[in-house]
Amino acid sequence: MTLLVALDYLSVFVFALTGALAASRAQLDLVGFLFIASLTAVGGGTLRDVLLNRDTVFWVANPWYIGTASGAAVGVFFLAHLLESRRTALDWLDAGALSVAVPAGVGVAWSLGHGPAIVLIMGMTTGAMGGLMRDVVCNEVPLVLRQGELYLTAAFAGALVAVSLAFIGFSVPVALLACAAVTFLLRAGSLAFGWRLPVYRSRPPRAGS
Repeated sequence: MTLLVALDYLSVFVFALTGALAASRAQLDLVGFLFIASLTAVGGGTLRDVLLNRDTVFWVANPWYIGTASGAAVGVFFLAHLLESRRTALDWLDAGALSVAVPAGVGVAWSLGHGPAIVLIMGMTTGAMGGLMRDVVCNEVPLVLRQGELYLTAAFAGALVAVSLAFIGFSVPVALLACAAVTFLLRAGSLAFGWRLPVYRSRPPRAGS
């Protein structure tokens, strides 16, 4: 199994767990769990592959990705009630999934020969879009839109670190590992310590302007 395939499988599994937890909060049936988990698990990677014009979308070429997501969904369906706080579990699992999906997107873009700008965008797309789809479908405030939280910023920073390390000569595996570490560190810091970026505050217009 190549590094990129391993990253895709891990990203699919952990994002599927978050989708299933969101389904449990919405009190859906088992089919709903399977749908939301699979949508979350492959949403970002699907958009990535379509934008990059890959020969075949990754889960169409290998349906075991959907099998992995389905297994995660079934497990959560029967075990979610054991969690003390499904919201907290969802947030932390999502942080882990983000830190895997961003380097997965970066690695795929690299493998297809794209330059730094596309690599950055594909890392962010792969990391953020599955969770965004999950939250919209489940009528939750999307994590990417929570005021000031480090989410897209964490994804961008991780992808930027990977591109920078590759530019100065580090190997791809080292760059992808650093990408995952930076992404998770920033997202975890936002969850655990309240790390935030300044947000736009509207001001009344000045008199005479």
